[in-house]
Amino acid sequence: MVSKPFTVDLNKPIVFQVGHLGEAYEKWVHQPIVTKDGPRFFANDFCELLTRTKWWVIPLVWLPVVCWLVCISTQRGLTPTEAALVVVGGIFIWTLLEYCLHRFLFHIKTTSYWGNTFHYLLHGCHHKHPLDGLRLVFPPAATAILCAPVWTMFKLLSSPSTAPALFGGGLLGYVTYDCTHYYLHHGKPSKGYGQILKRYDLNHHFKVQNKGFGITSSIWDHVFGTFPATQVSHISQKNGYT
Repeated sequence: MVSKPFTVDLNKPIVFQVGHLGEAYEKWVHQPIVTKDGPRFFANDFCELLTRTKWWVIPLVWLPVVCWLVCISTQRGLTPTEAALVVVGGIFIWTLLEYCLHRFLFHIKTTSYWGNTFHYLLHGCHHKHPLDGLRLVFPPAATAILCAPVWTMFKLLSSPSTAPALFGGGLLGYVTYDCTHYYLHHGKPSKGYGQILKRYDLNHHFKVQNKGFGITSSIWDHVFGTFPATQVSHISQKNGYT
Protein backbone atom coordinates (compact mmCIF):
# COMPACT_ATOMS: atom_id res chain seq x y z
CA MET A 1 0.00 0.00 0.00
CA VAL A 2 1.42 3.36 -1.04
CA SER A 3 1.09 6.14 1.54
CA LYS A 4 -0.34 9.46 0.45
CA PRO A 5 2.04 12.46 0.30
CA PHE A 6 1.87 14.74 3.34
CA THR A 7 -0.30 17.83 2.84
CA VAL A 8 0.16 21.02 4.86
CA ASP A 9 -3.08 22.30 6.41
CA LEU A 10 -2.87 26.12 6.19
CA ASN A 11 -5.74 26.43 8.66
CA LYS A 12 -3.57 24.99 11.43
CA PRO A 13 -0.28 26.24 12.95
CA ILE A 14 2.18 25.60 10.16
CA VAL A 15 5.74 25.48 11.48
CA PHE A 16 5.71 21.95 12.86
CA GLN A 17 3.92 20.65 9.78
CA VAL A 18 6.43 21.61 7.07
CA GLY A 19 9.11 19.20 8.29
CA HIS A 20 6.88 16.28 7.32
CA LEU A 21 7.08 17.31 3.65
CA GLY A 22 10.54 15.77 3.38
CA GLU A 23 11.89 15.96 -0.16
CA ALA A 24 8.68 17.66 -1.33
CA TYR A 25 9.42 20.70 0.83
CA GLU A 26 11.66 22.41 -1.76
CA LYS A 27 8.94 22.40 -4.41
CA TRP A 28 6.18 23.31 -1.96
CA VAL A 29 7.94 26.31 -0.41
CA HIS A 30 8.67 27.83 -3.82
CA GLN A 31 5.03 27.84 -4.89
CA PRO A 32 4.01 31.27 -3.51
CA ILE A 33 0.63 32.02 -1.98
CA VAL A 34 0.14 35.69 -2.77
CA THR A 35 -2.16 37.00 -0.04
CA LYS A 36 -1.48 39.67 2.56
CA ASP A 37 -2.67 37.40 5.37
CA GLY A 38 0.09 35.07 6.48
CA PRO A 39 -0.53 31.73 8.21
CA ARG A 40 -0.37 31.10 11.92
CA PHE A 41 3.03 29.69 12.85
CA PHE A 42 2.56 28.39 16.41
CA ALA A 43 -0.34 27.34 18.60
CA ASN A 44 1.27 29.16 21.54
CA ASP A 45 0.33 32.86 21.49
CA PHE A 46 3.67 34.08 22.89
CA CYS A 47 5.70 32.11 20.34
CA GLU A 48 3.40 33.41 17.63
CA LEU A 49 3.95 37.00 18.76
CA LEU A 50 7.73 36.59 18.48
CA THR A 51 7.40 35.76 14.76
CA ARG A 52 5.75 39.09 13.90
CA THR A 53 7.77 42.31 13.47
CA LYS A 54 6.75 45.71 12.10
CA TRP A 55 9.25 47.09 9.59
CA TRP A 56 9.86 50.30 11.57
CA VAL A 57 11.15 48.30 14.54
CA ILE A 58 14.36 47.62 12.58
CA PRO A 59 15.62 51.23 12.30
CA LEU A 60 14.19 52.05 15.73
CA VAL A 61 16.26 49.33 17.39
CA TRP A 62 19.44 49.30 15.31
CA LEU A 63 20.17 52.88 14.23
CA PRO A 64 20.96 53.97 17.83
CA VAL A 65 23.33 50.99 18.04
CA VAL A 66 25.03 52.13 14.83
CA CYS A 67 25.54 55.62 16.28
CA TRP A 68 26.88 54.18 19.52
CA LEU A 69 29.38 51.99 17.69
CA VAL A 70 30.66 54.90 15.60
CA CYS A 71 31.04 57.01 18.76
CA ILE A 72 33.15 54.26 20.32
CA SER A 73 35.51 54.35 17.34
CA THR A 74 35.88 58.14 17.55
CA GLN A 75 36.55 57.86 21.29
CA ARG A 76 39.28 55.33 20.48
CA GLY A 77 41.07 57.73 18.15
CA LEU A 78 39.39 57.80 14.73
CA THR A 79 38.64 61.22 13.29
CA PRO A 80 35.06 61.81 12.06
CA THR A 81 36.30 61.53 8.45
CA GLU A 82 38.10 58.27 9.17
CA ALA A 83 35.05 56.91 10.98
CA ALA A 84 32.82 57.82 8.02
CA LEU A 85 35.13 56.02 5.60
CA VAL A 86 35.21 52.94 7.82
CA VAL A 87 31.40 52.96 7.99
CA VAL A 88 31.27 53.02 4.17
CA GLY A 89 33.63 50.06 4.18
CA GLY A 90 31.30 48.23 6.56
CA ILE A 91 28.34 48.90 4.27
CA PHE A 92 30.30 47.43 1.35
CA ILE A 93 31.16 44.34 3.39
CA TRP A 94 27.47 43.99 4.23
CA THR A 95 26.56 43.77 0.54
CA LEU A 96 28.73 40.65 0.30
CA LEU A 97 27.30 39.24 3.53
CA GLU A 98 23.79 39.93 2.23
CA TYR A 99 24.54 37.94 -0.91
CA CYS A 100 26.25 35.05 0.91
CA LEU A 101 23.56 34.71 3.57
CA HIS A 102 20.79 34.77 0.98
CA ARG A 103 22.47 32.33 -1.36
CA PHE A 104 24.13 29.81 0.96
CA LEU A 105 22.00 29.93 4.14
CA PHE A 106 18.55 31.22 3.18
CA HIS A 107 18.46 28.94 0.12
CA ILE A 108 20.11 25.89 1.61
CA LYS A 109 18.60 22.62 0.33
CA THR A 110 16.92 20.60 3.07
CA THR A 111 14.89 17.38 3.25
CA SER A 112 14.98 16.41 6.94
CA TYR A 113 12.22 17.27 9.40
CA TRP A 114 14.24 19.79 11.43
CA GLY A 115 16.10 21.09 8.39
CA ASN A 116 12.82 21.94 6.68
CA THR A 117 11.43 23.44 9.87
CA PHE A 118 14.50 25.64 10.43
CA HIS A 119 14.58 26.77 6.81
CA TYR A 120 10.89 27.66 6.84
CA LEU A 121 11.36 29.85 9.90
CA LEU A 122 14.51 31.45 8.48
CA HIS A 123 13.44 32.22 4.91
CA GLY A 124 11.04 29.65 3.50
CA CYS A 125 8.03 31.43 5.00
CA HIS A 126 8.96 34.53 3.01
CA HIS A 127 8.97 32.63 -0.28
CA LYS A 128 5.74 30.83 0.53
CA HIS A 129 3.94 34.02 1.64
CA PRO A 130 5.88 36.93 0.05
CA LEU A 131 3.26 39.53 1.03
CA ASP A 132 3.19 38.67 4.73
CA GLY A 133 4.30 42.10 5.96
CA LEU A 134 4.83 41.04 9.57
CA ARG A 135 7.29 38.28 8.68
CA LEU A 136 9.45 40.04 6.14
CA VAL A 137 12.03 41.84 8.29
CA PHE A 138 14.18 39.97 10.79
CA PRO A 139 13.06 40.04 14.43
CA PRO A 140 15.73 41.90 16.47
CA ALA A 141 16.44 38.83 18.62
CA ALA A 142 17.27 36.74 15.53
CA THR A 143 19.44 39.56 14.17
CA ALA A 144 21.36 39.77 17.45
CA ILE A 145 22.18 36.05 17.22
CA LEU A 146 23.50 36.46 13.67
CA CYS A 147 25.46 39.56 14.73
CA ALA A 148 27.58 37.65 17.24
CA PRO A 149 29.83 35.79 14.73
CA VAL A 150 30.00 38.86 12.46
CA TRP A 151 31.20 41.06 15.34
CA THR A 152 33.78 38.44 16.26
CA MET A 153 35.03 38.39 12.66
CA PHE A 154 35.33 42.18 12.54
CA LYS A 155 37.25 42.23 15.83
CA LEU A 156 39.71 39.65 14.52
CA LEU A 157 40.25 41.36 11.16
CA SER A 158 40.53 45.00 12.24
CA SER A 159 42.00 47.20 14.97
CA PRO A 160 40.23 48.02 18.26
CA SER A 161 39.52 51.55 17.05
CA THR A 162 38.25 50.47 13.64
CA ALA A 163 36.16 47.41 14.54
CA PRO A 164 33.16 49.23 16.12
CA ALA A 165 32.67 51.64 13.20
CA LEU A 166 33.22 48.85 10.68
CA PHE A 167 30.61 46.72 12.41
CA GLY A 168 28.35 49.77 12.67
CA GLY A 169 28.62 50.21 8.91
CA GLY A 170 27.70 46.59 8.38
CA LEU A 171 24.73 47.03 10.71
CA LEU A 172 23.68 50.16 8.81
CA GLY A 173 23.87 48.13 5.61
CA TYR A 174 21.61 45.53 7.20
CA VAL A 175 19.05 48.17 8.22
CA THR A 176 19.08 49.52 4.66
CA TYR A 177 18.64 45.99 3.32
CA ASP A 178 15.68 45.10 5.54
CA CYS A 179 13.87 48.41 4.94
CA THR A 180 14.57 48.24 1.20
CA HIS A 181 13.33 44.65 1.05
CA TYR A 182 10.13 45.62 2.81
CA TYR A 183 9.60 48.53 0.42
CA LEU A 184 10.14 46.32 -2.62
CA HIS A 185 7.33 44.04 -1.44
CA HIS A 186 4.91 46.61 -0.07
CA GLY A 187 5.81 49.91 -1.74
CA LYS A 188 5.12 50.96 -5.31
CA PRO A 189 8.32 52.19 -6.95
CA SER A 190 7.26 53.30 -10.43
CA LYS A 191 10.59 54.34 -11.90
CA GLY A 192 14.32 54.52 -11.38
CA TYR A 193 16.47 52.21 -9.26
CA GLY A 194 13.57 51.22 -7.00
CA GLN A 195 11.63 49.81 -9.93
CA ILE A 196 14.71 47.93 -11.16
CA LEU A 197 15.21 46.36 -7.74
CA LYS A 198 11.54 45.44 -7.46
CA ARG A 199 11.56 43.66 -10.81
CA TYR A 200 14.76 41.88 -9.76
CA ASP A 201 13.11 40.68 -6.57
CA LEU A 202 9.93 39.64 -8.40
CA ASN A 203 12.07 37.60 -10.77
CA HIS A 204 13.70 35.83 -7.83
CA HIS A 205 10.37 34.99 -6.23
CA PHE A 206 8.30 33.99 -9.23
CA LYS A 207 10.62 32.88 -12.03
CA VAL A 208 14.27 32.06 -11.25
CA GLN A 209 14.49 31.30 -7.54
CA ASN A 210 18.02 29.87 -7.68
CA LYS A 211 19.52 33.12 -9.00
CA GLY A 212 19.30 36.83 -8.26
CA PHE A 213 20.30 36.74 -4.59
CA GLY A 214 21.08 40.44 -4.25
CA ILE A 215 18.42 42.63 -2.67
CA THR A 216 19.95 46.10 -2.46
CA SER A 217 22.34 45.47 -5.36
CA SER A 218 22.99 42.90 -8.09
CA ILE A 219 26.77 43.45 -8.05
CA TRP A 220 27.66 40.13 -6.41
CA ASP A 221 25.29 38.21 -8.69
CA HIS A 222 27.38 39.53 -11.57
CA VAL A 223 30.65 38.70 -9.80
CA PHE A 224 29.66 35.12 -8.91
CA GLY A 225 27.64 34.26 -12.00
CA THR A 226 24.17 34.12 -10.47
CA PHE A 227 22.70 37.03 -12.39
CA PRO A 228 19.58 35.63 -14.11
CA ALA A 229 19.89 35.36 -17.89
CA THR A 230 16.27 36.39 -18.41
CA GLN A 231 14.08 38.58 -16.25
CA VAL A 232 10.37 39.18 -16.06
CA SER A 233 9.12 42.71 -16.46
CA HIS A 234 5.37 42.61 -15.87
CA ILE A 235 4.31 40.03 -13.32
CA SER A 236 3.22 42.14 -10.35
CA GLN A 237 -0.40 42.48 -11.47
CA LYS A 238 -0.50 38.89 -12.67
CA ASN A 239 0.41 37.66 -9.18
CA GLY A 240 -1.41 40.32 -7.19
CA TYR A 241 2.01 41.65 -6.19
CA THR A 242 1.72 45.44 -6.01
